[in-house]
Amino acid sequence: MPPDPLDPPTGLAQALETMTTIPLPDLAATEALAARIAMHLRPGDVLALEGTLGVGKTTLARALLHALGHEGDVPSPSFTIIEMYDPPGVRLPVVHADFYRLDDPAEAEEIGLDDYRDGAVLIAEWPDHAGGFAQEPGCLTLRLELSDNGRQAIVLPGKGWLERLP
Repeated sequence: MPPDPLDPPTGLAQALETMTTIPLPDLAATEALAARIAMHLRPGDVLALEGTLGVGKTTLARALLHALGHEGDVPSPSFTIIEMYDPPGVRLPVVHADFYRLDDPAEAEEIGLDDYRDGAVLIAEWPDHAGGFAQEPGCLTLRLELSDNGRQAIVLPGKGWLERLP
């Protein structure tokens, strides 16, 4: 039997090395994936969440923030664009951004995204609307899709993710 793709540390590392599709049939699976990712996050990392409307990007972001220690509500940053979470409420600073409403990637610079990101993890919904982050070594892209068995995440790691995991 193959290893469970959510079983750390080998399951996540294997998923990253092979760009595996991870099934997310229910909320528990999404929360388990978020918990495994949270264990490996470092300041400067980007979690780029791609996928169509309603596929679960914000649900995964909420699960990740809860895995990092946030105990309150996690509003969608659809209208504010950026929500901040700072220690001690979370293990490390997090910027949760939803770039859906940006018309041009230059708008991310205009709102001061680089200033917000300094020393923080960036959870980016609709990363392509901000110009994308895949070129950054600390970017972990999760392309969320609907499947016959619920949802799934296609994992696309940056170089930094490949180097840090066993």
